[in-house]
Amino acid sequence: MNRFTLPRDLYFGKGSMEVLKSLKGKKATVVVGGGSMKRFGFLDTVEEYLKEAGLEVQIIDGVEPDPSVETVMKGAKLMLEFCPDWIVSIGGGSPIDAAKAMWVFYEHPEAKFEDIAKPFNIPELRNKARFVAIPSTSGTATEVTAFAVITDYNEGIKYPMADFEITPDIAILDPTIAYKMPEKLTAHTGIDALTHATEAITACLASDFSDPLALKAIKMITENLEASYKGDETARDKMHIAQCLAGMAFSNALLGISHSMAHKTGAVFGIPHGCANGIYLPYVIQYNRKVSESKYAEIARYIGLEGNNDQELCDAYINYIRTLNEKLNIPATLKEYGVDERFFNENLERISKNAALDACTGSNPRETKAEDFEQIFTAVYYGKTINY
Repeated sequence: MNRFTLPRDLYFGKGSMEVLKSLKGKKATVVVGGGSMKRFGFLDTVEEYLKEAGLEVQIIDGVEPDPSVETVMKGAKLMLEFCPDWIVSIGGGSPIDAAKAMWVFYEHPEAKFEDIAKPFNIPELRNKARFVAIPSTSGTATEVTAFAVITDYNEGIKYPMADFEITPDIAILDPTIAYKMPEKLTAHTGIDALTHATEAITACLASDFSDPLALKAIKMITENLEASYKGDETARDKMHIAQCLAGMAFSNALLGISHSMAHKTGAVFGIPHGCANGIYLPYVIQYNRKVSESKYAEIARYIGLEGNNDQELCDAYINYIRTLNEKLNIPATLKEYGVDERFFNENLERISKNAALDACTGSNPRETKAEDFEQIFTAVYYGKTINY
């Protein structure tokens, strides 16, 4: 038996944050990251709307990029003292992911991080609060997914929490927030969304429900990402929707080893998540084509690439991604990114073993063991073709 889960309500379009005025409850905790949401006035708008709804508001701010276990635990403690019945998070993937994890420990303070970090092992939520997610970036789609990525900096590992319990109750897609994204962030989040949709097509739980969402997302991304990168507001409107469609797809179909590799090297090599996915994706397609070439060919046909057969179409899609990366100033290799060769080799065995244990590895279409990851990582570092 399979399952397909989305937020109960999704509000989209300019001005959609006004739905916050209609929330029923007594208290709301708002979780945000750095100062951009406050600097541009979006945090004030959220607080104003919540107060207009009659809610007392608590602000938890300063969530760092790649939120830590410590940040999550501190936030959960503040929530336990305040007792909100709504948790609202506005910002990029990091504050929303952190707020999801805080939600778990607010409702279950007895839980241990090592337990909830195991896939689909989160106890029942919504006993104390419901969750609203308002993304400011167009990539992670955490506003509609059953995932959150939390970093244990002591171990240098990103843990992807995965459970339908942390799928938000309400997602609000107001594209005006995304207009403020800087160029580099637009590139990284956009290529992250493309990776989400591409991996959803080939993941083990891909279905007739997820495939149309993923294909539509890929088409919208290929039509709009370059213009969005250059600041075009209409393109940014489209990208905000596209990344959400990709999120709906991968939250149900799951992901693959591009994400396993990004999770296990982001903290070690200091590579932003979306950038890492952009680097890894062409090599992962080369590796997975042995079992999924027809799926990649389907993507290529759908977006209008040319080829006489599945092999040529798959090649065309790989080349398209590499050309897009170049236009977005995303490096082609780990070496080009600036990872020191000696440091890479010293960590190769470690990151390969950790990637093999990542939650996304089990849903990859081709079985991938630690020794396979060593070969893939090596190919990515030096820019070698994967043909085995």
